[in-house]
Amino acid sequence: MKREYYLELAAVGLRLPIGIDLVLHQSPDPQRVLRDGALLAEVVASAARRYASPLAIPLMDLTLEKEDMLRLLGTAEAEEAETFHFAEAPDESTLQFLRRSADAAFGTRGQAHIDSLRHVVTKTNLVPIGMAIGPFSLMTKLMADPITAIAMAGMGMTSEEDANILLAERCLALAETAIARSLKAQIKAGAKALMICEPAANIVYISPRQMSSGSDIFERFVMQPNLRIKSQLASADVDLIFHDCGELNGYMVEQFATRLDPAILSLGSSRTLWEDAALVPKSVVLFGNLPTKKFYSDEAMPDEQVKAMTLELRDKMRSAGHPHILGSECDVLHVPEAAANIRRKVELMLACGR
Repeated sequence: MKREYYLELAAVGLRLPIGIDLVLHQSPDPQRVLRDGALLAEVVASAARRYASPLAIPLMDLTLEKEDMLRLLGTAEAEEAETFHFAEAPDESTLQFLRRSADAAFGTRGQAHIDSLRHVVTKTNLVPIGMAIGPFSLMTKLMADPITAIAMAGMGMTSEEDANILLAERCLALAETAIARSLKAQIKAGAKALMICEPAANIVYISPRQMSSGSDIFERFVMQPNLRIKSQLASADVDLIFHDCGELNGYMVEQFATRLDPAILSLGSSRTLWEDAALVPKSVVLFGNLPTKKFYSDEAMPDEQVKAMTLELRDKMRSAGHPHILGSECDVLHVPEAAANIRRKVELMLACGR
């Protein structure tokens, strides 16, 4: 897609929650949907129609790449994947095997996600958007204690000196390889843009003090792998939508915006978007960032506050003069006991001030 397409969506005032999970759980059998590409595509298309969006954004399922990688390696079954961690650094042969498996078949849920993209391409006039976890975030899911390893690397220690740093480096290499495999399949299925989700790339894992003192941990562990992803997408003429709802500082926002140069930059509610506008080129649409994680609670987020925050964000982004799509800070998850509350507040976000 041409960059102007996303800028025009912002200019016409598109509002967009990432609300596919809400629609999924109105299905009588969500688990069946997740294993059937045609049914999953119907949910994605239904969500796009409900929110009056031309973008067919899929479920933000950040477990697929880990599950697929561990299945290929024979390391853990699907039901064990979420809690699995490497106890020691995988060897080079493991990485090489994963690289040779780039064209291997996917598991049931991974294949359903890819098939759903094909159905969106062939059965709808929506823009098919792919989805993947980012390499740093996947690396943190492969280790029991990534924070300590990154902190020691930030102090200048090397993998030759500490086994935890070697574990982090090898897990990051595995993560990047697994994600490249996923992106290749989604691009082949027809994705026009890929949403890369890096919520763990934040100041909890990456120390601002270490960065300001000259450490290269943010560059080495976050930016370089994501720049390679950007290159993979660019070579296929596929757009990057970059999402990070973690706690960030201004330097991180600026690096994501200027060096990754995504078509859309999606940030969490910890950021003040009208201030971040000064850090982001106007060719990059800012997305978000209402605190939708609180929508389940009428005490934490009453209806009137949803309306007030929506109008404030709309008005201040207009004053900032930066292209903006008003939306959720992250995916809006179904909470059974609060489903009606969440859906009502999403509708308020979409409608108020129109």
